[in-house]
Amino acid sequence: MPDVGFLLKKVEKPIPEEIKMDKPLYPTRENWINWSSPEEAQFKTEDLRTAAQAERVQLAGILTKEEFLKQLGFEKRRVDRSQAPLAIALFFLKGDLMGNLKKIREFLVHIKQSTRETDIKGWVTPKVLALLMPDTDASGAQRCLELLTQGRSLPFCSILTRSYPDQLFHEILDQNRGASGIFSLDPFEETVFNQAQLTFKRILDIFGAVVGLIIFSPIMLITAAAIKGTSPGPVIFRQVRLGKKGHHFTFLKFRSMVAGNNDQIHREYVANLIDGRLKQINQGEADKPLYKIKGDPRITPVGRIIRKLSLDELPQLINVLRGEMSLVGPRPPLPYEVAKYKSWHLRRILEVKPGITGLWQVEGRSQTSFDEMVRLDIRYVKNFSLWLDFKIIFKTIREVICPKGGF
Repeated sequence: MPDVGFLLKKVEKPIPEEIKMDKPLYPTRENWINWSSPEEAQFKTEDLRTAAQAERVQLAGILTKEEFLKQLGFEKRRVDRSQAPLAIALFFLKGDLMGNLKKIREFLVHIKQSTRETDIKGWVTPKVLALLMPDTDASGAQRCLELLTQGRSLPFCSILTRSYPDQLFHEILDQNRGASGIFSLDPFEETVFNQAQLTFKRILDIFGAVVGLIIFSPIMLITAAAIKGTSPGPVIFRQVRLGKKGHHFTFLKFRSMVAGNNDQIHREYVANLIDGRLKQINQGEADKPLYKIKGDPRITPVGRIIRKLSLDELPQLINVLRGEMSLVGPRPPLPYEVAKYKSWHLRRILEVKPGITGLWQVEGRSQTSFDEMVRLDIRYVKNFSLWLDFKIIFKTIREVICPKGGF
């Protein structure tokens, strides 16, 4: 191990969780990009040259900026799903170190040899080195830094530590890709779709919706008459849902519940489902779960039948004709559902139109957890093709003929 004693200066107190920098990092993005004053931000030519040289110091295990940001994005998505802890430390290198490439290399070797193999080391800017610590909370990051610095301060750099989901993680990713899209909620890279396939998908939607309305019009008339004759209230139930990129639209269904019912039952069910409290909502067995509000007192006798046969969904063919929905896609959520989403859940509503049917309906339905449902939706987004849409439509027809999860 190289001698790094010249880099360390003895202090009486252990290193604190955050060593105050000369200038604040945020709250503004400008402070992240220009982490010094406007005058200091205009680096001298020599500073730029030495900074660029520092980033080019080649050492196995120290990632380039592009490689590190890719790993950071991957780890962020992983912890969004698993809820595992994640911490980061930023080392802001000062001029005394920047002008000596030999010292920079010895510092990098010290960082590499004093941290775990699972820790991710890489450049964020030419003057900022990052240490990403998976499965590590704030206290764990503090202990890691104490071991790294041997209880001494580093006169050649300032250190900042944060644990996920601190805004710093978003700031680091945003400074590379620019401001995010709608809601500032887009936590993942955008999927690139084939425009020709999207055009044909829209043609398929229009054709399928028109044919469906013609074929099912007698059944729709009988259903409407049954609802009107057995329960007071409107035949069509209208509800605000969220479509592609979070746009609100009026969602149509045949009314299957008593008019003016209290939705508190559903709100509590959704909260338990999204938060993963599955035991509280499992209406089946441990080895064969059923996550559904079974025996819902709000459902009418006719409503129970049309739900079982999925006939209550037929008015959504009108939503498809309007361009608000597609025949195939993730189911459109309610606003109070989205309010409880984790960041990675949002991808299911950002990139494609919601659908009448989808992978969840044909592969999981009421027997999957919410996270599993979202993974199915994301799998559909990432693997979208017209052939996949056709397969889902045919499987849906089979599911309607032999229903398993409708109540």
